[in-house]
Amino acid sequence: MKMIAAGFSERRACRLTELWRSTYRYEGQGLRDDDLRKRLKELAALRPRFGFPRLLDQLDREGWKDNHKRVYRVYREECLQVRKRKRKRLARARQNPSRIATYPNERWSMDFVSDVVASGRRIRALTIVDECTRESLVIEVDTSIPGERVVRVIEKIAATRGLPAEIISDNGPEFTGLAMDRWAHTNGVKLHFIQPGKPTQNCYVESFNGRFRDECLNDVSSPPTDTREC
Repeated sequence: MKMIAAGFSERRACRLTELWRSTYRYEGQGLRDDDLRKRLKELAALRPRFGFPRLLDQLDREGWKDNHKRVYRVYREECLQVRKRKRKRLARARQNPSRIATYPNERWSMDFVSDVVASGRRIRALTIVDECTRESLVIEVDTSIPGERVVRVIEKIAATRGLPAEIISDNGPEFTGLAMDRWAHTNGVKLHFIQPGKPTQNCYVESFNGRFRDECLNDVSSPPTDTREC
């Protein structure tokens, strides 16, 4: 302060400038973002399609108490915003194939099948298969089945059968959305997503859906009519 340099005491200089001495003496501590920055980058690398809200949700689960504005500042400084997908095919990290299920409820497979009814309205069928027993656990049919509905269907099965250790699915928004992610975290169920364009990694439910379409959805024949007179 120039007044103090010119010979004024600190008390007098602060009184003349109407400045609290505690304010004058304050030295900023600065925020150390090293740990937060490191963990945020790790989560973004692990879940490259997660935006800021879902990364913040992951940090909350791990016990981080940082203000959302501070997290967002670090998020922007590290340029972790989700980039829009380009049309060209990109090389993706290779994932290890899933091991074979050896006991019931070890792994469930789920997927959607679409069809059109006679009126022209499109319907969707959610199919879930136990990979060990090859049982069809449910075929839920409706015109729309969002992520919250998928969770309710799974809970309905679990009420009588119990929860699986793992659920495998494709990268559809109903399966990768926040509703499914929070439910899996709360119930300790691991979600495994196949690589895009690799339906063979979810072969059990794909095989079931093929038979379901061939034997049910595509079977439009009607029973023979007996035209003989009585």
